[in-house]
This record gives sequence, C-alpha cells and structure tokens, in this order.
Amino acid sequence: MPRSIEDGFQDFLIKLKAKAPETEAATRHRASIQQCLIGNFGLTRFVRIGSFGNGTSVSGFSDIDYLASIPTARLTQSSTYSLSKIRDALDTRFPKTGVRVNTPAVAVPFGTYRSESTEVVPADYIGESNGHKVYEIADGGGGWMRISPDSHNDYVARIDRRLDGKVKPLIRFIKAWKFHRSVPLSSFYLEMRVAKYAESEPSIVYDIDVARVLKSLWDHQLAKLQEPTGFSGFVAACKSEAQREDALSKLSTAVMRAQKARKASIDGATSDAFYWWRLLYNEAFPNYYC
Repeated sequence: MPRSIEDGFQDFLIKLKAKAPETEAATRHRASIQQCLIGNFGLTRFVRIGSFGNGTSVSGFSDIDYLASIPTARLTQSSTYSLSKIRDALDTRFPKTGVRVNTPAVAVPFGTYRSESTEVVPADYIGESNGHKVYEIADGGGGWMRISPDSHNDYVARIDRRLDGKVKPLIRFIKAWKFHRSVPLSSFYLEMRVAKYAESEPSIVYDIDVARVLKSLWDHQLAKLQEPTGFSGFVAACKSEAQREDALSKLSTAVMRAQKARKASIDGATSDAFYWWRLLYNEAFPNYYC
C-alpha cells in the first residue's frame, strides 16, 4: 500500500540506525586497544566520541571514534610525532589491520563492518570549562588544538530535547545524503551546521527541514563554521578546496532534488515526492509502496 512522506522518513530512520551486529562489532576491540594504550602510554580516559557517541551514526558508513586521554608527559610537543608513536604501538599490537595515521586520529581498520573501523584520537587533558572537560588534539599542522567533545554532545542534546528528539534524526538524514552520494564533507561540520540551524527553529518536520538544511548549506557555500560551543575555533567543511568544489557540485544537485520533492508533496503528488527523495539518496530512501 502507498505510504506518506512522513512514513517514508520514519522507515528510513530505522534503516539508518546501527543494527545489533554493528553495535557488537563496534565494541569488540575496545578492551584490547585500551589495554595497549594503558601499557604503552598510561592512558587515563578512553571514551566514545563522534557519531556513535552522540547518537548520529549512519548504519554501514560511520566508523567508531574514541578519545584517548594520555598524560602530558607521555606526549610530545609535535602532535605529528605523538600520532606516529601511537600508530607504531597499535601497529605492533594489531599488525594485520593496516594501522595508519588519519589526523587527528590513528585509524585501526578492523573487520568487515565499517563500525569495526576504530579511530583513536590522542588527547591531552588541560582542564575544565563550564563543567566540561577540555582537551588538545592534533591540529593537522604538527601543533595542538582545543576541543571539548562533552560540550559538543551537550549542545546537540540540548537542542534535540527542545525539539522532541528530532534533531539527531535530522543530522542522520543529512549525513545519509553525504554517505550515499559520496560527498566529501566532514561529518562533524554537518552535525554542527544542522544543530546550529535547528537552534532557532520552533519545530522540525523532516522533509521540510532536510530541504531547508541543504539550501542553508548551499547559501553558506560550505564556508567555515564558528564552532558553536566556542572550544574549537572554526570548523572546515572539507579537507581541500578541490573537495569543497566537488561537494558544492553535489550539493547543488541535492538542493534541486529536495526542492522538487517538496513541490511534489505540496501539489499532492506523493509518489513523485518519493521519486525525488529516492534520487537524492541514491535509491536508499524507501519506496512509495510498502
């Protein structure tokens, strides 16, 4: 039987959430990584961050990130050298996984599920601000930059609660476009952009707000974002100008498709709206008929 656009987004959300095998895979290697870092660097805190830590992961695409708090004395002034030392230790412990540096993290690509691919972000704890722990992590240029994952999570969670738990799903829908269309955008950038957008919204209706977020991203031309909690400075959308140009090209197409989907809904052409949403999501969005 035919379904409504709201039904389609609700069913899509179920598809985007991590499945039990992924969740199990995501935790399978945690203890062995943790023990390696304790033995080699005196690890003091090992906590899940990123999409899995914040409830905005996308099934089949998001890897798992851990913040690894290491005593200052065990780190070096050069964050690049610290990353290489941690890579070497993890490579010795897991020699068949292809451990590599992926600044600001060290990637340990376990298994077959993307959620088994673990990224360890070495961090130097420097204190607290407004009740949140503050760390320094590699900045990509050999130095260190400040972050506060707890503050980021609280920021998103606060807006999500005010809007009846619909902000984290909205973030998932935008990330799903990124993954299904291979758009070279930072997931953290998208998460902060969507949260910033939702901060001033009175309510969230998924098909309306997915289209509006995409248009907002286009209007901003993927410019750097002042990180809303004030800890991390500016957040770049992409790693290079070439990636930004590629992302803008795909974003232009996405905005057009989302607008056509919205027009079809307004005109009562629900099947046409499903067609455009499926095109936007590379056929991953549910069909019109159950």
